[in-house]
Amino acid sequence: MSTSAASAPFVPFTVLIPARKASSRLPGKVMADLGGKPMVVRVADRAARSGAASVVIATDDAEIQAAVESHGYRALLTRADHASGTDRLSEAAQLLGLADDAIVVNVQGDEPLISPLLIAEVAAELARRPDCAMATACHLLTEAAEMFNPNIVKVTLDKQGSALYFSRAAIPWARDAFAQTREAIPAGLPIYRHMGLYAYRTSFLRTFPQLEPAPIEQFEALEQLRALWHGYRIAVRITASTAAPGVDTPADLALVRSLIQAAPNM
Repeated sequence: MSTSAASAPFVPFTVLIPARKASSRLPGKVMADLGGKPMVVRVADRAARSGAASVVIATDDAEIQAAVESHGYRALLTRADHASGTDRLSEAAQLLGLADDAIVVNVQGDEPLISPLLIAEVAAELARRPDCAMATACHLLTEAAEMFNPNIVKVTLDKQGSALYFSRAAIPWARDAFAQTREAIPAGLPIYRHMGLYAYRTSFLRTFPQLEPAPIEQFEALEQLRALWHGYRIAVRITASTAAPGVDTPADLALVRSLIQAAPNM
């Protein structure tokens, strides 16, 4: 797992971390103790090592705000009625007075092991692609079980490395190979796992909440499809790194705690 952004080309960017207390599967998880620090603070520590110009937590909870500030990070208290984390980021970007062309990287508050290098790479990818409103990341899938797992989001790309589509289904579909077996990924099939990290231009962050939700977004339960449906382009960074474990369930929390206990300075 990468722990430094030293090899990524520098581009000025701000990391915003949306952190709400409510969670359907693990309530209060962003405040869960990980080696003596709340999870959201662990996330901020990783983000701070990415080379970001600033790291700011956007929350709807005064307890989270106080915990973050006690560890030396800036926290903004945002509205509690946001429909999504992207809406919360839009409000935070406005409160910070960020310029339209400023790059914002959205790091989720339940990703305490996220690679700082990956954060920097996604910011650099958006800076490199003026034709795109967003950037994200993916890595090549190698396990058939992951390919057919609807909880693992896949993305398919065009020649320029822009997203054509995101899906919970296996895309692209290898018609002839899968007619024979689905036990292995056919050699050369460009099937990528999407990593849920996003960079935005501030101007698009302000626009996104005003866009009509897309039918494909609602059926797939993938918010990024709204941008594609409305004609916005998303640049995708292909990385050799695999996704670090996030925290959605008690089992995930136990795993991350064990990893941090084994390597407390990670």
